[in-house]
Amino acid sequence: MPEALRADIAATGATGVHIDANGIELHALDYAGDGPAVVVLPGITSPAVTWDFMARELGDLARVVTIDLRGRGLSDTPTTGYTLDDYVVDTLAVIDALGLDRPTLIGHSLGARIAAAFAAAHPDVVGHVIAIDPPMSNTNRPYPMPLSVFDAQLNDADAGTDAEGVARFYPAWTERERGLRARWLGTCARVAVHETHANFERETFEPLWQQLGSNATLVYGTASPVVTHADVATLRSTNPAPAILAVEGAGHMVPWDRPEQTLSLLRSLLHPLKLSRPASAETP
Repeated sequence: MPEALRADIAATGATGVHIDANGIELHALDYAGDGPAVVVLPGITSPAVTWDFMARELGDLARVVTIDLRGRGLSDTPTTGYTLDDYVVDTLAVIDALGLDRPTLIGHSLGARIAAAFAAAHPDVVGHVIAIDPPMSNTNRPYPMPLSVFDAQLNDADAGTDAEGVARFYPAWTERERGLRARWLGTCARVAVHETHANFERETFEPLWQQLGSNATLVYGTASPVVTHADVATLRSTNPAPAILAVEGAGHMVPWDRPEQTLSLLRSLLHPLKLSRPASAETP
C-alpha cells in the first residue's frame, strides 16, 4: 500500500479489518464507537476512508463500520460479480464476521440501493435503513452522470490527480475531502465502475422501495438530478411507510455537498436508536 494511503487510514483512528466473503477479501474500517452498530455502504467511486468525515463524528452514538465495496479501496477486485445480489452477499459477510446485531445501514447512491436490497433480502438482520440519494435510473432513464465522466475521473487518478484536479468536478468540497478522493480514486477498478454503472439501468430501485417499512428513511438532495422532486412524489405515493427527508441545496453527493446538514440529520436519526438500545447491549 502506498505510504499516502497508509497515512490516510492511520489518520482515521479506525481499525482496518479484512473479511472473507466467499473467497473475496473485503476490507472495512471499524471505528468501534459507543452505541448500536452502523454499517456504511458507500457509492460507486467512494472507498471507505472517504466517509471518515462523517463516521468519526458519529462515534458517540454508534459503532460505525465503513466498507470498501468489492473493487474499491483495499478490497479484492473480482473480474465479475457487481450486481446488487453480489453486494448484498458481501454486506452479510461483514455483518456476520463482526458479529453486528441488527445494524443500521447507511448507504449513499449505489450504497443506498445495496441497503434497500439488503433489507428486502434479510429483513430480520437489518435494524434500520438510511438510503441517501439512490439512483432512480432504469432501462428507460439513463443515469444522469454518463460513464464517460467516471472514466475521465479515473483517467485523472491514473495520471496522479490532486485536490486541485478533483475541484473541477467537485468545486464546493473541502480541500481535505478532495485530497482523499484524489488519492483513493485510483483504487476503484474500472471493471467495478463499468459493471456497476451498467447495472444502474439494468436494476431498479422502485421494487426495493416497495419492500421497505417504517424502519427506513430516504434522504435526498433538493438539487440532485438523481432523485428528483417528481421521484419523491412518486415514492411517497407508492409507499408512504418510510420517511423521506430533504437536504436543502445538496446535489447527488449529499454528505460532501452539505456536510453539516447531513451530519445533523444522521445524528438526529441515530440518537433515538442509541437511547432505545437495551441495557444488556451496552458496551462493558
